[in-house]
Amino acid sequence: MSTHGTITNDNHAALWHGRFKEGPDAAAVEFETSINDDMRMAFADIQGSIAHAKMLSKQKLISKTEETKIIQGLNSIKKDLVDGKDSKGKPFTVDMSAEDIHSFIEATLTDRIGEPGKKIHTGRSRNDQIALDERLFLKEQIVQLKKELVGLVKVLVSIAQKNKETIMPGFTHMQHAQPVTLAHHVCAWAWMFCRDIDRLTDAFKRVDLSPIGAGALATSGLPLDREYEAKLLGFSGVTPNSLDTVSDRDYYLEVASDLSMLQMHLSRACEEIVLWSTVEFGFVDLSEKWSTGSSIMPQKKNPDFAELIRGKTGRVYGDMVALFTMMKGLPLSYDRDMQEDKSSFFSAYDTVIGSVRIFTQMVKTARWNKKAMAQACDGGYLNATDVADYLVRKGLPFRTAHGVSAGLVRLAIEKNCRLEELDFAEYKKASPLFQKDIFELITPQKCVEIRKTTGGPSSLAVEKQIEQLNAFIKK
Repeated sequence: MSTHGTITNDNHAALWHGRFKEGPDAAAVEFETSINDDMRMAFADIQGSIAHAKMLSKQKLISKTEETKIIQGLNSIKKDLVDGKDSKGKPFTVDMSAEDIHSFIEATLTDRIGEPGKKIHTGRSRNDQIALDERLFLKEQIVQLKKELVGLVKVLVSIAQKNKETIMPGFTHMQHAQPVTLAHHVCAWAWMFCRDIDRLTDAFKRVDLSPIGAGALATSGLPLDREYEAKLLGFSGVTPNSLDTVSDRDYYLEVASDLSMLQMHLSRACEEIVLWSTVEFGFVDLSEKWSTGSSIMPQKKNPDFAELIRGKTGRVYGDMVALFTMMKGLPLSYDRDMQEDKSSFFSAYDTVIGSVRIFTQMVKTARWNKKAMAQACDGGYLNATDVADYLVRKGLPFRTAHGVSAGLVRLAIEKNCRLEELDFAEYKKASPLFQKDIFELITPQKCVEIRKTTGGPSSLAVEKQIEQLNAFIKK
């Protein structure tokens, strides 16, 4: 990557170099730099510096003229970063030899506007500056991820709306349990992602506090106005304790935990898609755009993208654990260990938002095999609970009814037939409460439609869920 140009003065020396006679060894500089990670926060750093200049001017710590020059200089850096070239048409990007993004921007600003650029760091430390950059950038990331998740929920709701009567087996322990519908199942996925959205929304409230003005750890002896600067930056308030502020990375830890849970939800859904796409299940046919083939077996159509999402879950968990491990033994306030936060968090975030986007397109373009799902309901005695419920409605205690139904299942297994294929006489022998309408009430469709309880799989209950999900999306 190209840099911003040749340095002809000491503006680009490390911000802390004044204490030292010698500069650091080249290997030491390479080891300590964070520019590879924090360069993506360049615009957040510029945004924070513009607000800081306005606050300094308001507090008479710099002149109005200096404020104007600083803001113009910062905006020119932002424009050149966006354009990839400076006003003279020369290539311009972040200087990868800089110690960090703050050093690069401050040094470049001073190159452009001279002495006023050296005043931008008045009343702040890199400790509260990096916390500000991280919070500003994280707020944007949370908003973007929530948008992607809302898009995913919309796709799932659309699938559910079209499949309220698509009967399929429900499973516990990966054994046939009770009949449900595809709509009911994808709504289950949707509710998982809604909880993920809620968790991110809740985390946003704790991210949305401005740390700037906390300084290195003990604020500043200068008359700063933290509340004014926070308002300029769109924060809901300021952090209450400066020592805690610069040593806090809870916002990364909390969101990383949320990301891990979200990736786990994606992984579980992908595991089902992998199973459902097998010949043995045949419930779903993934689009060729979201499948791959084999280098040796011509017939293969592999659910690689679902498998990759499932596989990347370990990476997200690892990034989360790395963050928690980094923080577990650090004394207050700031320690350089905390510089490692960005690589782990960005890795987790990039993996998750990429997985959400792929999963959304994968399920959106999938074809659902209604016939295979319906046929799968023929085996496994999914209607055994409904046989017991039939007797309960006749007044028999459930535990007794459970035993009667279990006996009928054993009989059907011995005869190698379904429950609905047993003779009525065998039902009558099992319990005199049975009437011939039992056969009408234990079809997969009836077993589903009778479950009108809130949250159930009947078309009526699922329609209510769809209404709730649509309301959630609008909110």
